[in-house]
Amino acid sequence: MRIVLQRVKSARVDVAGETTGSIGVGLVILLGVTQTDQEEDAEYLADKVVKLRIFPDEAHRMNRSLLEAGGSLLVVSQFTLYGDCRKGRRPSFDQAAPPEQARALYEYFIQRLKSSNIAVETGVFQAEMEIHLINDGPVTFILDSKRIHTDHSPTEAP
Repeated sequence: MRIVLQRVKSARVDVAGETTGSIGVGLVILLGVTQTDQEEDAEYLADKVVKLRIFPDEAHRMNRSLLEAGGSLLVVSQFTLYGDCRKGRRPSFDQAAPPEQARALYEYFIQRLKSSNIAVETGVFQAEMEIHLINDGPVTFILDSKRIHTDHSPTEAP
């Protein structure tokens, strides 16, 4: 699983002109699922997201987690995170999970987040969406469950 995570002051997602999810301070998560992902990938990333210390403390240092900051989450499915643009002019999506598998893991990921007592809003799976956000910082991170699980050297670039 791959996540693009953005710290925001506010965000919303619209589908066909209607808002399906809206948050104040918190995180926007763009979530991509690959064919080899399993529930343990969703569990790992959900735990990482809620405990990652990327919110400012009183000294303006990134020292608080989403739980400590009292923020919310907006989760949007994003199969294009597994688009491979290395060859030709059109991305290949061969590594992206098929819709049934991706939906199941997307929903499982959301349930894991909700079990942490965090407010979670979402987009609509497989819909054309517009995401509106005010990035805070900007603070943006990319998390990949496969890379994180297999990277044993802190000096290796992701």
